Amino acid sequence: MQIRNIAIIAHVDHGKTTLVDQMLRQAGVFRANQQVAERVMDSNPLERERGITILSKNTAVRWGETKINIVDTPGHADFGGEVERILRMVDGFLLLVDAAEGPMPQTRFVAGKALALGLKPIVVINKIDRSDAEPLRVHDEVLELFLDLEATPEQFTCPFLYASSRLGIATPDLGVPGKDLVPLFETILATVPAPAGDPAGPLQMLISTLDYSSYLGRIGIGRIERGRVRVGDTVALLPLGEPGPLGDAPFDQARVVKLFGFEGLERVELEEAAAGEIVALAGLAGVEIGKTISALDHLDRLAGIAVEEPTISVDFRVNDAPFAGREGKFVTGRQLRERLYKELERNVALRVEDTDDPQTFTVSGRGELHLGILMETMRREGYEFQVSRPRIIPREGPNGEQLEPYEELMIDCPEGHMGVVMEKLGPRRATLLDMKNACVGMVRLRFKIPARGLLGYRSEFLTDTRGTGTMHHRFYAYGSWAGPLSGRNRGVMVADREGLAVAFALFNLQERGTMFVRPGDAVYEGMIVGEHVRPGDLDVNAAKEKKLTNMRTTASDEMITLETPRPIMLELALEYIEDDELIEVTPESVRLRKRALGATQRRKLARSARAQEE
Repeated sequence: MQIRNIAIIAHVDHGKTTLVDQMLRQAGVFRANQQVAERVMDSNPLERERGITILSKNTAVRWGETKINIVDTPGHADFGGEVERILRMVDGFLLLVDAAEGPMPQTRFVAGKALALGLKPIVVINKIDRSDAEPLRVHDEVLELFLDLEATPEQFTCPFLYASSRLGIATPDLGVPGKDLVPLFETILATVPAPAGDPAGPLQMLISTLDYSSYLGRIGIGRIERGRVRVGDTVALLPLGEPGPLGDAPFDQARVVKLFGFEGLERVELEEAAAGEIVALAGLAGVEIGKTISALDHLDRLAGIAVEEPTISVDFRVNDAPFAGREGKFVTGRQLRERLYKELERNVALRVEDTDDPQTFTVSGRGELHLGILMETMRREGYEFQVSRPRIIPREGPNGEQLEPYEELMIDCPEGHMGVVMEKLGPRRATLLDMKNACVGMVRLRFKIPARGLLGYRSEFLTDTRGTGTMHHRFYAYGSWAGPLSGRNRGVMVADREGLAVAFALFNLQERGTMFVRPGDAVYEGMIVGEHVRPGDLDVNAAKEKKLTNMRTTASDEMITLETPRPIMLELALEYIEDDELIEVTPESVRLRKRALGATQRRKLARSARAQEE
């Protein structure tokens, strides 16, 4: 049986998962009368809610006599760690590019990684059915991108297809309308080479991703580079290190209890698998991403998987707010620590460190969304905790100077809003790299900006562009320290006592700012209940009730009309809070609070901070 291993990579929302769905349908994985949900590959509830892919997933289809192993990858830059590790399992990749938007920051990032590994590209210009599609312009932009990324002549002369993943069509020639995905399957078979491993040699396999089963324990997934593996075989699990013979270094032995292959959306039990196959092995205690599995008589280590370092960190703390323990099942420091370290088994781009405080743990990741997805997953599992404001992770330069991470920021917005965008990004130390008209009435701006400057900007950007702008960013490089940046320019309203929020009190407070709570919500002293219209915090009584008297006035019975409060979402909260504030995350609610709950204590801390500055 012939095998082809291929990854599908692109920027977020360019149609990867939809294309995989259509490939599964047209390859006959589903019955003709079978009802299947859209984006069947997005099996995680969070992926379905947000419409994005978070975890890379394996599937396989049969086309004629060939089995095509397909890996669907995330498109968001925060989950780049998922993409970097699965590229080692494949021999070629489909690069999807939107026919209107063209190459975006994540397109450049993932294409650069794939080309550097020598993988064979197939470019699919997707969404040609869009009214604003310009496939010929995008074709030229992709070639320019390949030149910038120093693609080899062989990679540069790769095939181009024009497709609509929603309609399930592809064509190599825009003049000939596509009918189905047959040209795509034929191009994959003709372009992507078969795996080069020798099935007769000694076993060698690199673990590229992990899964977990409560019945089987850890499951290692990867491609067999050489040899064969059978159920019941005893294999060597080599530690991380330099590629080549292991020498006298210690290693672990393990027995393969179960062996799985991939067929369609199912995992299929196998008795034996040979070089080139992507398989899952169960029974290997201590298996980790980047480790090599080899034959006992041939201890030869493969190059490990290098994943870029995280750039942003937050502190996870045990919830010590007045309402702690009311909504969550897991509330102790031990349970929080166990869950965070368990996440490291699958999430290679994450780092967890203990601190001097046994109730606080520093968690580092690629970006706010990367950390926000972890928090959302944990709260749904029943965990209760508090989170600090995100902060960047600086580095020391070659001459001892301090360096900080910079992001490449790409903004698409109407021309009329360009002025306010430039005005807001100036104080955030952004540098304009280039500007061009993406289409009529729209402009595309590309900036280099310190990662600190992006904290808290997304909500401001959506307000400034009236929701018509889009922004994407990815890690650019470490650069010199940009200097101090201004923080949030508005204060907050802080509850001064515990109780239930009352409509009468909120009606009187809403002219002072935007409320975060509704009537009937429980509040406590030190909890943030709204945003003040001016700089400086304001202590308020959100539980103040109307005093009833036996005197009637014309104004006593007027209707109270409350504005809709601003919902507190996790990503919004991470962007919003300042250094003296925390996010309280529970399974049922997300609240903002001050670190010091008492008003007197906050005033003392503010005085001492001012004294230190002077």
